[in-house]
Amino acid sequence: MKRTFSVLSAFSAAVFLMCSPMAQAEETGQREYMNACASCHGPAGLGNGPMAEFMSVKVPDLTQLSAQNDGVFPMLDVIQIVDGRTGVRGHGSEMPVWGGQFKADASAAGAYGGEVIARGRILSLAYYLQSIQK
Repeated sequence: MKRTFSVLSAFSAAVFLMCSPMAQAEETGQREYMNACASCHGPAGLGNGPMAEFMSVKVPDLTQLSAQNDGVFPMLDVIQIVDGRTGVRGHGSEMPVWGGQFKADASAAGAYGGEVIARGRILSLAYYLQSIQK
């Protein structure tokens, strides 16, 4: 009985460790979203944030990205749009270039460290957006 418990405990710990980075990424991404995106896209991602009425284009409902892409979350497109440094622009008008902003925020980490931090923040945000798909 003791051996079964320890095997089960080891298995549970392994599952927790494997799931933990994704859960942490979503939690970090949710914080990023609330700080950087919710003012336009709304707290639930429905495109109804307090700044949406001032936009020249309709702010997209971010919970429908998969539905609009045959049920597949467009991860690379989302990353490139959020990053903004590749020339892909969000919803038809100027959207903040979060890649540049996130890198500037991490300038103390140096050029390469700042880039790694910026990409991590963007990836966490993309994972969060993937988690709120309907």
